[in-house]
Amino acid sequence: MSSPAAASDPTPYDALLLVSFGGPEAPEDVVPFLENVTRGRGIPRERLEQVGEHYYLFGGKSPINDQNRAFLRGLRADLAEAGLDIPVYWGNRNWDPYLTDTLAQMAADGVQRAACFMTSAYSSWSSCRQYRENLHDAVAALPGGSPAPKLDKLRHYFNHPGFVEPVVDATLAALAELPEDLRDGAHLAFVTHSIPTQMNDLSGPPDQGGGAYVRQHLDVASVVTDRVREETGRDHPHELVYCSRSGAPHVPWLEPDVNDHLAALKEQGAPAVVMVPVGFVSDHMEVIYDLDTEAMATAEELGLPARRAGTAGTDPRFVRAVRDLLVERAAVERGEEVVRNAVGTTGPMWDRCPVGCCANPRGARPTLTGEREPIDQ
Repeated sequence: MSSPAAASDPTPYDALLLVSFGGPEAPEDVVPFLENVTRGRGIPRERLEQVGEHYYLFGGKSPINDQNRAFLRGLRADLAEAGLDIPVYWGNRNWDPYLTDTLAQMAADGVQRAACFMTSAYSSWSSCRQYRENLHDAVAALPGGSPAPKLDKLRHYFNHPGFVEPVVDATLAALAELPEDLRDGAHLAFVTHSIPTQMNDLSGPPDQGGGAYVRQHLDVASVVTDRVREETGRDHPHELVYCSRSGAPHVPWLEPDVNDHLAALKEQGAPAVVMVPVGFVSDHMEVIYDLDTEAMATAEELGLPARRAGTAGTDPRFVRAVRDLLVERAAVERGEEVVRNAVGTTGPMWDRCPVGCCANPRGARPTLTGEREPIDQ
């Protein structure tokens, strides 16, 4: 097992890279940002402008970049307090700071090997493998000269207690906000980003039969519900529901949509509901628009009392979870045995994504981190 000293040893890593989605910072950024997100999918500009209205409701600015800046501040402070002298970089897939620019800076700074923490906790092409494809592209785009840093993706953390416990506490806090006579019978709606059913079918390693995206969310929902029961003595009915469907109408996506679910709860006679954005690590646009704006309006129209639980955000336990994952992986790379933190039934996830994991529905593309696919050779 790792020694106590190993808890502050990041060797062989000399940098940590925060990898995120990115978002527009001003109204003029909105459509170019959406063009980046949807590049190659043939979505007309007028449709992007319609989607952009969600951002214009909030001044044309996504909250995600400011949230990442706050997370970076917390992470750097936590690492320094723990005695880990390691720089932390930040790169986005779809907006400034772009991964290509960040990787170029890391190469210029002489970074040789970096661990990558992604602000997406679950297994699927869009939430994991696409990020690994983007890292491959960013490294491939580096000019000659400084050698490219070796990048290792830290394991999935959807079931790490540092992520789950803040969700538990946020759910309890949201329940406490409901009127006392409605609280005990309230339903819990665990909300995540919908994806095409085919993408879910391909999520996880091929030998596990797919469906990892949904299974992982269900596992976390069960853990949170069990913990809420332990704290309150009440067993709240719960269901996994979805938001942010954006595909063509003829393509099946995961359902039910959160708004449809709210209508069903009202019809069933549910006294109240707490929406728990378990699929999001902070208050992304999908949370502040799809839940706080659209779903809350639906609940009000239905006359269904509703509250929204908070996300992990900059909770110190979530920040510490990144440090835990970093030193855990560093110890593994040094050949040491480690104790891995995880809750629920899934167990700790793999360090290196297996070959074929979360296959790209549009066809094989090379990835940089994890086990190398044949196409990467």
